[in-house]
Amino acid sequence: MAEQVLDSVRSKYGSVAESSLSNDHAGVQAVAEAFGYSAEELTSIPAGANMGLSCGNPTATAHIRAGEVVVDLGSGGGLDVFLASKMVGHSGRAIGIDMTPAMIERARTNAEVGGYTNVEFYQSTIDQIPLPDSSVDCVISNCVLNLAPDKPSVFREIARVLKPGGRVAVSDIALKHELPEAVAKSMAAYVGCIAGAILIDDYRSGLSAAGLEHIQIVDSGADLNAYAKVENQAGCCSPSMEIGSPFQLMDEPCCTQATNLTPSLHEELATLLSQYDINAAAASVKVYAIKPTTIA
Repeated sequence: MAEQVLDSVRSKYGSVAESSLSNDHAGVQAVAEAFGYSAEELTSIPAGANMGLSCGNPTATAHIRAGEVVVDLGSGGGLDVFLASKMVGHSGRAIGIDMTPAMIERARTNAEVGGYTNVEFYQSTIDQIPLPDSSVDCVISNCVLNLAPDKPSVFREIARVLKPGGRVAVSDIALKHELPEAVAKSMAAYVGCIAGAILIDDYRSGLSAAGLEHIQIVDSGADLNAYAKVENQAGCCSPSMEIGSPFQLMDEPCCTQATNLTPSLHEELATLLSQYDINAAAASVKVYAIKPTTIA
């Protein structure tokens, strides 16, 4: 089952990576701005780094400093890596981890176009981070941890790679209460960032079990329907829909290229979302935690 989930997620996001979605599309920029990015931030990095896949802006609250090593789990086209690279400066490093080959290729192309010299991108699942123990000052992530089938392993890996005193600043989707069965069992809802989300209390206990402390999980109050309100958007929590659906999002060729999900998945997710208020059970959250400086 876990491998099936990973294959579905990799396929969907690979198609997004191969699409023409970018910050040059007004809908893509509007979604990023709705979840906390400024227009100045978005125009300061390569346009192809933003594909409208965010549910927050972790770099805005991570307190990143010059000289630090920052790792972005599920880095996509490199949006948060490039923003972090400006903060860590030439003496620091910003590293992206993503399991989708097309995303890694797109991010590396963006880095070359932008002339970045302090960024690196590695292809890997986030439950097996290819970095040494205690080598990272800050772990960030943006609407990705919900997609991982084995979240306890992800939490343990985060704790492993963090230096003592290192911190977590993650934007993600988490649940306020259990999802309806039809949504919870939908693969379309899973790759759409909904069904894979866990309860806020489980998120907190999972981070604690991995050895992290001072855990805070804050509901950002962002409207998850922002994805569906913006035209020409095929983003994380609402993959591009069939024309005529209640969540019609596409009238430009770029959006028809943005995903290779089958029509049945399009229709299934459109039906689920038209019958269900995402905000009632799920939330865009800001997650913070610190690795203790000493082990008890």
